[in-house]
Amino acid sequence: MTTMAKASDKAASKELKVAKGTTFKICRCIDAETGKNISKTCPKLRRSHGDGRQRWSTTHGTWAYQLELPAHADGKRRSPLRRSGFATLEDAEAELDHARGLLALDNDPAVRRQITKLMLSVLKDTKNLPDTEEVRRKVRTRQDLNRHITVAEWLGEFLGRKRAIEETTKRSYESHVRLYLNPYLGDIRLDRLRVSDIAGMFDAIEEFNDIIATERASGDPARVASVRYRRPVGPTTLHRIRATLRHALNVAICQDRLLDFNPAAVVELAPAVRPKPVIWTDEKVTQWRKDHAKHVDRLKRVREGKRVDPIAAYIGAPRPSPVMVWTPEQTSAFLAYARRDRLFALYRLIAVRGLRRGEGVGVRWPDVIFEKARIGVHWQITQLGWAPIQGTPKSDASDREIAVDAETMAILKEHKKRQARERLAAGGDWAESGFVFTDELGRPLHPQHVTDRFYWLCYEAGLPPIRLHDLRHGAATAMLAAGVDIKIVQETLGHTSSAFTRDTYTSVYPEAAAAAAEATAALLAAQAPSSASPGRRTARPGTDHKPRANDTSGKVGGSVIHLPPARQPQ
Repeated sequence: MTTMAKASDKAASKELKVAKGTTFKICRCIDAETGKNISKTCPKLRRSHGDGRQRWSTTHGTWAYQLELPAHADGKRRSPLRRSGFATLEDAEAELDHARGLLALDNDPAVRRQITKLMLSVLKDTKNLPDTEEVRRKVRTRQDLNRHITVAEWLGEFLGRKRAIEETTKRSYESHVRLYLNPYLGDIRLDRLRVSDIAGMFDAIEEFNDIIATERASGDPARVASVRYRRPVGPTTLHRIRATLRHALNVAICQDRLLDFNPAAVVELAPAVRPKPVIWTDEKVTQWRKDHAKHVDRLKRVREGKRVDPIAAYIGAPRPSPVMVWTPEQTSAFLAYARRDRLFALYRLIAVRGLRRGEGVGVRWPDVIFEKARIGVHWQITQLGWAPIQGTPKSDASDREIAVDAETMAILKEHKKRQARERLAAGGDWAESGFVFTDELGRPLHPQHVTDRFYWLCYEAGLPPIRLHDLRHGAATAMLAAGVDIKIVQETLGHTSSAFTRDTYTSVYPEAAAAAAEATAALLAAQAPSSASPGRRTARPGTDHKPRANDTSGKVGGSVIHLPPARQPQ
């Protein structure tokens, strides 16, 4: 065995015991002759008592402690830990015990050296010793005690581990990290991330939302251009950003034990209220047309006479709610106008059966069962950024089979014949994709193309604007208004529970509301007691005179008024 190895083993054996340390008093007094600090030897630090013993002064100097630290890896002695400035002996002894407790967490000399390095580093940065429980956890899991991982470094590690998730979900995580979490929190040490840091990030995001709104409303072309590609972050997105951070920190807690507490779990945000679907009544349509005209005039002023994109102005004008629903008459008007479009069958399928955009674009011919008038929703084409992504529906409830009315099935047969003609015209350029809805060369449709075409058709038809997804809302509302059982509506739409269906699609057509009002009034009138006729005694309490349950008439002053029967929802 070499001399160096013997020295190292000897040092290691010494490190198995933690030095007790000492406490003492010091002051800042200066010797008048030498000009040097006399510190420990100052005569004022101690005072004599009647028994002849020296005791520490209660008014002069401050308390300090000294603790021997483990030697370096090569056996070289390390300078002891000295701390002073304590007002009482108890304070000095408490920190001394804290330091000794940290060194006693593990008998491994290498681990003790790491603990020593951590103690000195934290004392330098914070003037306090590290938390014993936190260090114990890191020692138990054999972590590198002196590696200070930042939030950005951990989020990168977190994204690298998320392999078994949907591509769209991973893309959402990445965008939250890139656009918000790293810019605002990335430089903070992970173990020092606080609730106030996360709350400050959300405050900054909301402040920038105000800036975007102010610049866009200024009318100054330069100021409008400065935020042209910036979108305000809504309450729902804020909650999703917090969910991403909370999930990443939970992984840090559960898998790597880098944290004991998840600060993202307790940050308070305004509730993400789901927009209420609103029906395009005649009054709302009239007001929207006025708002649309004003919106177009403002855009013309901002663009200084240059051409205004009619579709951008059409969908950008203020509307009563982000989620608007056409009346049955408006939906019928749209379908009548769209009949000439080659994608008419797709839009009718969404409007009547409530398919999602990706599900409608992803319908394949083998899943269309003409004999049973049913369509299997087993595939979808979604959008990841701009790239279309093909795959199965995200949930089991979304993977379903739906019944289709006879007229829609007839329209699909016509669509299939049109596609056959397009196949002949394309010749060798035709791509046999198997999808029901394709472009002129048989290639699957891009989801955004379907949306853009929908807006053009709505604009040309002279209808108030809705989103393509709002056709799904309209289909659900129509089914509920027609008295379809909520369980059937849930399964048709591909929802996990009927409670979600009921809570989401609560808009009511004016005709259905009027019918409900008439039915309620008729029921109350039928159950009301009759007014007394002249010369006729009213029924005494306790008599057996009751109106018939199926009586829909009421009597006033001896005259019979026939109430109209309750109208059924259309």
